[in-house]
Amino acid sequence: MAEGKVLGIGGLFIRSADPGKLAQWYRDHLGIAATQSGQPTPDGEWVWMQQAGPTVFAAFEAGSDYWQGQRQMMLNLRVEGLDALLARLGASGVEISHREQMDGVGSFARIHDCDGNPVELWEPA
Repeated sequence: MAEGKVLGIGGLFIRSADPGKLAQWYRDHLGIAATQSGQPTPDGEWVWMQQAGPTVFAAFEAGSDYWQGQRQMMLNLRVEGLDALLARLGASGVEISHREQMDGVGSFARIHDCDGNPVELWEPA
């Protein structure tokens, strides 16, 4: 019998004035099988099958300036080939707001989705 433990993140839900447009942005720019609530992707997918790996789950001080103050959360995505991904994003008009390298942790870049939500791209060291 299961002991009752959390295995990982089961979903991420974002409010949007145009949820179809937001889901399409994530599909088009990041290759995520993002859906509009209650509908599959155009390819019939209901879930995004991820590669297993580490997840950081961290609470920040309310006044943190790590991302814009009017947003309660920031999505951080683990990536491979950050430079190639950023080149593709830049070519499609997505602005890269900053880059950072942390010794022993990896490389980071910040973008924003079409609703202005911060998305941090992290390539582990």
